[in-house]
Amino acid sequence: MTSPESPATHAHPRFAEALRELGLTDLHSRIRRFPDATRTAAEAAAAIGCELSEICKSLIFAADGVPVLVLMDGASRVDLERVRQELGAEKVTRAKVDVVRETTGYAIGGVPPFGHLTRTRVLADRSLLEHDVVWAAAGNPHAVFPMTPKDLVAHAGATLVDVREQTS
Repeated sequence: MTSPESPATHAHPRFAEALRELGLTDLHSRIRRFPDATRTAAEAAAAIGCELSEICKSLIFAADGVPVLVLMDGASRVDLERVRQELGAEKVTRAKVDVVRETTGYAIGGVPPFGHLTRTRVLADRSLLEHDVVWAAAGNPHAVFPMTPKDLVAHAGATLVDVREQTS
């Protein structure tokens, strides 16, 4: 790390507080901050030097108007029909930018898998479990942290599902 900042300043303050509340303060030392934003999974993977599928995207959707968080590996896309079926919803759409910020407290590109303003239903795609470690946003587009997928799913309070878009 070339940043002169202390590791605690690498994460968004709300996310740092969530780490404290979850007893995960040791994670601060593993947060990596980059001078350039890593808003996309591809940018994050390139900056970290990992596979695209080792990035955990935190995506907010609206299921019948109610926000839901979907955790997905960086190489895959979310199948909205599968999410709709999983939730028993009439309609699932990608949440608008203002809904993402109101729900999570974070901007798109920096949404972490937990530590949000409001409690939402969380779905995690099983594809994340294919890795020993995944990297997720630490509350801003410049910072990421590593965690085992099993721990990430547990701390996010997520339900494991199969909502990845199938490629033919």
